[in-house]
Amino acid sequence: MTKVAVLGYGTVGSGVYQVLTENATLIREKAGEAIEVSRVLDLRDFPGDPAEKLVTHDFEEIEKDAEIDIVVETMGGTKPAYDFVKRSILAGKSVCTSNKALVADHGTELIRLAEEKGVHFFFEASVGGGIPILRPLNRCLVADEILSIEGILNGTTNFILTKMADEGSDYADVLKEAQKLGYAEADPTADVEGYDTCRKIAILTALVYGAQVDYEDITTEGISGITSVDIAYAKKMGKVIRLLGMSRREDGRLYALVAPFLMGPDSPLYSVNGVFNAISVTGNMLGEVMFYGQGAGKEATASAVVTDIIEAVKNREIPVKIRWDEKKQVVESLDHMKNAFFVRIDASEKSAASAAFDNLTWVDGVADGEVGFVTGVMTEKEFEDRIAGLSTIKKRIRSIS
Repeated sequence: MTKVAVLGYGTVGSGVYQVLTENATLIREKAGEAIEVSRVLDLRDFPGDPAEKLVTHDFEEIEKDAEIDIVVETMGGTKPAYDFVKRSILAGKSVCTSNKALVADHGTELIRLAEEKGVHFFFEASVGGGIPILRPLNRCLVADEILSIEGILNGTTNFILTKMADEGSDYADVLKEAQKLGYAEADPTADVEGYDTCRKIAILTALVYGAQVDYEDITTEGISGITSVDIAYAKKMGKVIRLLGMSRREDGRLYALVAPFLMGPDSPLYSVNGVFNAISVTGNMLGEVMFYGQGAGKEATASAVVTDIIEAVKNREIPVKIRWDEKKQVVESLDHMKNAFFVRIDASEKSAASAAFDNLTWVDGVADGEVGFVTGVMTEKEFEDRIAGLSTIKKRIRSIS
């Protein structure tokens, strides 16, 4: 019998309890032993809830309980989550978390500490919700050199951009709808400005390339500046706009970026709509493979956490090694990163744009008095140098050619 403590009995924490309870027989068969929740830490009480009698307000009860083998952290944020998780590991308990902020900020230290203590620190649910991506990267794709990873990693922004495209609505109106439906927080900044995606691509990049990545080093742009006119241009070209988190190696350099991108039907991410997430990984032998599914939600995220719990139970005697070295990876300036670009300008500057760029693809008939164009692939610095002579730039969006 493995006993588990859950820190935080909100959406995900209560979901973990639900999965472990409702699927108890199946989980026992797969783990090789029964797994039950013996403690739930929260500031609140939950009268009438199935877990009511398990609630404690004192973390020390969990920390000092030698019968608790695994701590599940679903509190969110880094305070007090970091302190509780570190103390759990030092007490010889494995930890499974869905907390991307915790992993992005302290993953390097906590992975090392867990290895020293002979326990696990698992965080599959911190990226992509219920999509299995971190374990495949750590265990299934290790024969390949990973050339790039890019994905739609935030359901809120994907819902907003999908709705804008489907209905021709303005950003502000769709954001209000997303908040009403519970897809966006009252303060949506972390989602719409790309910070959530930034932390997730930092975690993915650390796993792919085996060393720490500071998310503060990743250039991050959100979707709050995307307008219905931008969406109309995309539709005219048969494309969509999506917020992508990406990292890639080019000429021995590591680049990472979070930004809106134009993409057409040739991209495997083109058809990912609504609150769904998808992650595309390209290896030098395997080629391109995509992981797709629900990127958030109570049941999906809880399922990923419980999978980590089962993994920890099955590998109790021999902890799974995670290749994530403490030496920080250098994320290069975007100057040499190569992309194509979509630009909107006044129609009066069409000749100037043609002189500045070679082989442009023009898009017109969308908005009065202006035109759009798509460049070929070039470095970010070359693009900035060439566009510097244009004075009527209304918007620029990177494009997957």
